[in-house]
Amino acid sequence: MSVIMDPLVAFAGWMWGWPLVGILTVVSIIYSIGLKFVQFKRFGFIMKNTFGKIFTTESTGEGTLTPIQAVSSALAGTLGTGNIAGVGVAVGLGGPGAVFWMWIVALLAAIVKYAEIVLGIFYREKDSAGVYRGGFMYVVTNGLGSGWKWLAMFWSFLFFIQFTIGGAVQSNALADVLNLSFGWNNLIVGIVVAILAGIVIIGGIKRIGKVAERIVPLMAVIYFVGALVILITHYNVIPQAISQIVSSAFNGMAATGGFAGASVMMVIRHGFSRGVFSNEAGMGTSPIAHATAQTDHPARQGIWGIFEVFVDTIVMCTMTALVIMVTGTLTSGEVGASLTALSFGQGLPGPGDLIVTLSTAFFAYTTILVAEYYAETGAQYVFGDKIIKPFRYVFIIGLVVGAVGGLQQVWGLFDLFMALTVAINAIVITYFIGDVKRLTKEFFGSNGQLADDLSNSFNSETK
Repeated sequence: MSVIMDPLVAFAGWMWGWPLVGILTVVSIIYSIGLKFVQFKRFGFIMKNTFGKIFTTESTGEGTLTPIQAVSSALAGTLGTGNIAGVGVAVGLGGPGAVFWMWIVALLAAIVKYAEIVLGIFYREKDSAGVYRGGFMYVVTNGLGSGWKWLAMFWSFLFFIQFTIGGAVQSNALADVLNLSFGWNNLIVGIVVAILAGIVIIGGIKRIGKVAERIVPLMAVIYFVGALVILITHYNVIPQAISQIVSSAFNGMAATGGFAGASVMMVIRHGFSRGVFSNEAGMGTSPIAHATAQTDHPARQGIWGIFEVFVDTIVMCTMTALVIMVTGTLTSGEVGASLTALSFGQGLPGPGDLIVTLSTAFFAYTTILVAEYYAETGAQYVFGDKIIKPFRYVFIIGLVVGAVGGLQQVWGLFDLFMALTVAINAIVITYFIGDVKRLTKEFFGSNGQLADDLSNSFNSETK
């Protein structure tokens, strides 16, 4: 097995370096210029119509979930692992300067996530159960024509396998953190997780959306407040930390204490790759969750993608990185979630460790729920509606197997399949920049106040 897996894992590692960084940077620049940097020019409007309406339940237009349920479902897949473990990896291996490049990739890639969601809504379809489904596969077949269905099928199959494995990976991560913190048996945790996830998964995307709507904001607030308390108590060190982030972004950082040091190229690579991993811009995941949303226009839901990137990277990832730096744990030699947990424990003795443990556990749980819907959507596109119900049971069983480490040998395939789906998705969506420009002009030209005939026209197209 290792003879096959080792080269595949090595190739996946190479893809997640400069090739994907380059592709996503180019696509981000193309869309930023094409849409006249709307993510910056209309930032106030975007925040007013996302964060400003986050506690409202109003929704207009056709769809399966309310806009906030769709956003919570998408955030369930981005908040958590990327913020807790991803930042720990970026800073632990690339140094503080990696945070600067995470900011850069967020500011650029936000527009890619916006474009993905706009296209996902515009080209979505209803399945036989009346559930709206969208994403790369529907953009390709409805936008490029049936002659390209082979590409949609190929991508969907990779996506289906990727998130089937991904669910098991998250189950293992959840079992490991509970075993490490409380000594709980991995098998028992796996069975409990499978039961708790199964209760939600069997109910489909509507139940997933309702659960995500409750858990994700709550855990995000708990994590945010914990980090904020640490930063307030270390406020005098924050200016120095920010200065170090900016300076080491261009100069690298010499080895100090347990930190091995990092060159400028290493700083950039870890900042870009972890930034993309955290906010998922260009990955093709968010459009699948957002395509279920009730909305009167694709761009109205698309601006939630910009909001997600801002919250995920600019706010949450930055706070995690600052906590690591102000608590002095960067030189501990720890990397990933261990570094973040150590930092919270150091900055907030007692509840700090518990905050990271509970955040990791609950975010892993909600990520499992969304991973199932992603995998299910890929499977449904390839095999048809008949696969949905039996697949849900297979996925649930896989959570138990993953918890005890039974899929460890094939976990490298998760990174490989994700690298391939991201590369294909990012390249193909540049072809549709004309659609995104037209829809963006429509929406922002009316300042979000769409005429009834325009709204009705879009909704009739999606029925």
